[in-house]
Amino acid sequence: MKKILITGGAGFIGSHLCKKLLDEGNDVLCIDNYFTGCKENISSLFDNPYFEVIRHDICFPLYVEVDEIYNLACPASPIHYQHDPVQTTKTSVHGAINMLGLAKRINARILQASTSEVYGDPECHPQEESYWGNVNPIGPRSCYDEGKRCAETLFFDYHRQHQLDIKVVRIFNTYGPNMHPNDGRVVSNFIMQALQNIDITVYGDGSQTRSFCYIDDLVNGMVKMMNSSKNITGPINLGNPTEYKIVELANAIIKLTNSKSKIILKPLPTDDPLRRKPDISSAKENIDWEPNVSLDDGLKQTIKYFQEKI
Repeated sequence: MKKILITGGAGFIGSHLCKKLLDEGNDVLCIDNYFTGCKENISSLFDNPYFEVIRHDICFPLYVEVDEIYNLACPASPIHYQHDPVQTTKTSVHGAINMLGLAKRINARILQASTSEVYGDPECHPQEESYWGNVNPIGPRSCYDEGKRCAETLFFDYHRQHQLDIKVVRIFNTYGPNMHPNDGRVVSNFIMQALQNIDITVYGDGSQTRSFCYIDDLVNGMVKMMNSSKNITGPINLGNPTEYKIVELANAIIKLTNSKSKIILKPLPTDDPLRRKPDISSAKENIDWEPNVSLDDGLKQTIKYFQEKI
């Protein structure tokens, strides 16, 4: 039995990761300050004697004894990370420093949940890990984009300077149960609007693309990366390489919900990427991972979750 720390463990991805690691027979310590995470996401785990929760902000040091650390803590949707952009950057940077310091002290393996946003509005397509990105360092999304880029820098400097055992994954658009209904992300937005038969808001002309990875696939990839050999540090893209136009997603959700909603177009937000698709060749080769859940099947599970919520 491994003792595993998950920062941001009450969030969307973190809650699924907590459950999976408990199901695999581990002792899980969940850390969250509940800025975007919520107790409801992890309430079903409270009766498990090997699950523990601490309310804590990783901008401050933490002293615990664990074998592995998954660093997921950071608001990840624009509506949340732009609410307090200074704190968002602090969470990525100070949080990384504190978790890396902890990992160094106790000699623990540590995984950083980075993001496809490190590529910015990419000039190459699909995005592979060797691409350095096209990121605006002073725009309204920079607190998240640059914070995550700096966190990656810190991880690799700790690896080079202190021989720390690190793993870095870059997460592309992920969806599924436990998403916050008002997080401003495209899947949750469209489903909530469709279920209430109100107009579905598409920014731009709807031709911009995204790839959508179901949460179970993503969590499997994160665990595989954590359990990979020591020489595999990443960064490794985790996402679904099937590309969809935003308007295609809207129409698929309208169909699956039998909604009467109409699609309306609004101006594209500043620095919003026009295309996003991961090259997952490295994930296939190094950790034998690729997603298995189709968009249709994943959306059905996500819609069911939101139906129960409202």
